[in-house]
Amino acid sequence: MTDEPSSAAGGTPTDRTVLIVSAHAADFVWRAGGAAALYAKHGNAVHVRCLSFGERGESQGLWKQPGMDVATVKKARRDESSRAAAALGASIGFYDAGDYPLAFTEGLQDRLVEDMRALQPDIILTHAARDPYNLDHQGTHEFVLRCRMIAQAAGHPSEHPPIGAPQVLLFEPHQPEQCGFVPQLLLDISPVADVKLDAMRIMGAQSHLVDYYTDLARRRGVQYVRNGGDRSAVHAEAYQRVFPVTGGALI
Repeated sequence: MTDEPSSAAGGTPTDRTVLIVSAHAADFVWRAGGAAALYAKHGNAVHVRCLSFGERGESQGLWKQPGMDVATVKKARRDESSRAAAALGASIGFYDAGDYPLAFTEGLQDRLVEDMRALQPDIILTHAARDPYNLDHQGTHEFVLRCRMIAQAAGHPSEHPPIGAPQVLLFEPHQPEQCGFVPQLLLDISPVADVKLDAMRIMGAQSHLVDYYTDLARRRGVQYVRNGGDRSAVHAEAYQRVFPVTGGALI
């Protein structure tokens, strides 16, 4: 990605399309909610696509309730994630591909490729390449890169034109030290930290994660400052790049 030609105060682009591909219905809130809110705040189009509702493996709070069933869990997860996305300023779509395990079928692939072509994203955010604790996350990483490749192919049949070369940034996994995750970009989300917190609090099926990701944002905020960022920053999110950044200067 070259230097951004159009920016709001603080450097946030104002004319970009962001696509967040989330394995489960809450992943995007914990890991990229700040980026979503920040870009939406400055008028960018932010779209979330959840491959599954996380109904089996990531809805602990719901399954503790007596008489729970899959259909009820899915409905609750759709409601929570929809409200969280709205709070962040993002649109959202659900593929309902199932989880634990998430099946990366040809049909699912066709769907995401068409969405990529229709949306023409400048930036794609998704999961890290390795996650031994959650192979749904790990599989989503490769799946997204495969769909990006197909969406670029001029010969792929579609009613939409091929995409260009959107940057892919990987949001931070739950246990980064076990996943080979190396932060290469610390994003200051201080202006929207309260928005992200409100969105996280909506996710009642996994409410135990709110404090964890609030604390993580503070730690990344400290690192943002220590790495030369504005000293007023308090909260940040960490991202790892897949592809080189292009430009006419070293910094």
